[in-house]
Amino acid sequence: MSTAPRPQSNPALRVAITGGIGSGKSTAAAEFARRGAGVVDADAISRELTAPGGAALPDVVRTFGPGAIGADGAMDRARMRARVFADADERRRLEAILHPWIARIATARADEFLSRGVAVLLFDIPLLVESGILRATLPPHRTLVVDCPVHRQIERTLARGTLHRGEVEAIIGTQAPRLQRLAVADDILVNDGTVADLHARVGCLWDAYVASASGVRDDPA
Repeated sequence: MSTAPRPQSNPALRVAITGGIGSGKSTAAAEFARRGAGVVDADAISRELTAPGGAALPDVVRTFGPGAIGADGAMDRARMRARVFADADERRRLEAILHPWIARIATARADEFLSRGVAVLLFDIPLLVESGILRATLPPHRTLVVDCPVHRQIERTLARGTLHRGEVEAIIGTQAPRLQRLAVADDILVNDGTVADLHARVGCLWDAYVASASGVRDDPA
């Protein structure tokens, strides 16, 4: 699959939004969507690919064996999470399966949003810093990092009740360090307060992005 940047006729502002687990990235992306942004969610695509009948499942089984699939026919996410977070090579093997698929589907969904004339196109990519596939395929005009202290990430993730502290810390350990994410940011959305605070900050950025969108022109090269 080619990952060369493709010219777009619609001058939508392309924004990549990223952040560590528990940072509030998904909440921010949902608020952007409510205000009219087109949102391409890489995590949602990954779940579709590994759901029962998902396009990536045959490759997952070939690579990791039938034990990677749960009784419901989907990839056993808990088992695979434990496996890939314990072994970096295993994680890279899974990413080598999923990331090209995600890039392909994200490209198609971006085209759908562009055909509707959205002013702002948001790519919700948790592993933006760690993986260059989507960044190479659909290079953003701006990178937005949703940021909070690590202890808040842990608190928020534990509050969901789906992971234990050790699992959360292991996930954080495999993600890019906070300072590395901040280093690639054009914009930083600080999420150190309430959801209402976050929504208000999204609103300010939204106004700026919509204003910028009218002046966006893709590089003719």
